[in-house]
Amino acid sequence: MSLAAEAMIQLDNVTRAFGNTLAVDDVSFHVDAGEVLGFIGPNGAGKTTSMRILSTLDTPTSGEAWVDGFSVVDDPDRVRERMGWMPDGFGTYPNINCEEYLDFFARSYGLRGKNRLRAIKNVMGFTQLNQLSKKPISGLSKGMKQRLCLGRALIHNPKVLILDEPAAGLDPRARIELREMILELANEGKSLLISSHILSELAEVCDRVAIIEKGKLLAIGSVESLLNNESRESAGKGVSQLEVKFVSDPSVVNKWFNSREDIEVVSTTSDSILFNYEACHKKQSELLTELVNSKIEVFGFTEKQTSLEDVFLSVTRGVVQ
Repeated sequence: MSLAAEAMIQLDNVTRAFGNTLAVDDVSFHVDAGEVLGFIGPNGAGKTTSMRILSTLDTPTSGEAWVDGFSVVDDPDRVRERMGWMPDGFGTYPNINCEEYLDFFARSYGLRGKNRLRAIKNVMGFTQLNQLSKKPISGLSKGMKQRLCLGRALIHNPKVLILDEPAAGLDPRARIELREMILELANEGKSLLISSHILSELAEVCDRVAIIEKGKLLAIGSVESLLNNESRESAGKGVSQLEVKFVSDPSVVNKWFNSREDIEVVSTTSDSILFNYEACHKKQSELLTELVNSKIEVFGFTEKQTSLEDVFLSVTRGVVQ
């Protein structure tokens, strides 16, 4: 099987079976140099298993996988030299500090003398852990531990990074800072494969997104193309999702909307209602006129934009193995 041009990560017809269960079922995709690919799916979809195969922690039942042109099965040592792995959860020694932790992994990758010290300094600076270099790992916040885990993955300056749920459990500020670091790494030419349940974050950092469920790759493409496809499919069904904001009595508004057979109410709050309606702009305009004529005081009438969450819900069925 030939490698795709410029591919730094590639899976070709990869399958991983555990007994009768196909955790990964004939999956193929690639990640180019400097590209960020988001990998999304429900729990148990096969994301982590695929990443473990690429990280040489597991082997495929069939199919082939490469990192920077080297087989994860035939050349695992060369793959590890070129790849940084950030698992969903990582073990630490509670009595050592951040600098000692990074030093341990730098030595594990064969860095010596000034090269090792330079690598530790660079990683501490990039992850903004300089002020915490002597702090015991047990005293770090979740966000700081995630920075340290990313630093561990970067210590040998790999070309490829595989990050499994890097934003899990982070507060909004920590997620923003992580997003900025990911974008900076991509700008440096590194290739990143990232799984996450925070789809809004992925939409902002990824060049492309792959959606997997029950081991099967269901869709892959640029964020823009997936959003456009979902928008076109909704439009083809003649349906748009609209939101009305109002200052009238909610019970009166809900009664009015529920009396309409051509409207499907999705959700309501004390001052807004989200519903599905015909996509035609003329029909929407007529509906707004009817609302006003019915003495419902409206201060907002907008069409909901398609999000990555919408694409995910449209493509997947919520099936787990």
